[in-house]
Amino acid sequence: MSDRVTNIIVAGLGGQGVITASDLIADAAFRAGFDIKKSEIHGMSQRGGSVSSDVRFGKKVLSPMVPDGAADFLLVVDATQIENNRHTLDAGGVLITPDLIDVSQLASGKSINVALVGVLSALVSIPEPIWIEAIKARLPAKLHASNLAAFSLGRTVASKAPSNDRR
Repeated sequence: MSDRVTNIIVAGLGGQGVITASDLIADAAFRAGFDIKKSEIHGMSQRGGSVSSDVRFGKKVLSPMVPDGAADFLLVVDATQIENNRHTLDAGGVLITPDLIDVSQLASGKSINVALVGVLSALVSIPEPIWIEAIKARLPAKLHASNLAAFSLGRTVASKAPSNDRR
């Protein structure tokens, strides 16, 4: 395990599953044996306002906050939040946006957050079975099938992306 810390910011609007997505990422990283730190900014989340969550994992993580300009990945659930959060992305970082996912292929549009986590999962060093464990542990059983399908769709999308778009 390298000493490098992976910095991820998940952003969107209240009710879009930003916190759920960051919980899945943190859970998968923990299950993979990493030290993790996580923080959240809810803003006016109950009224559809901006929500963001920082997730950091590595051998040893000292702070839960991703410094501006240091995010390796910016996962945005709502396109309106791209410009609000772009400053957090490292110059070599990867922007993961909702336009990567064809929502007509999702059983429920509410699972776009998990589809985007699927994209991210293909770009970080956590094995797929660990992600599946995290999804099953964090989400109710009645949502497993639709969210595992969304996750799989995201991984497929990531595998088809040009290699220069990957970290």
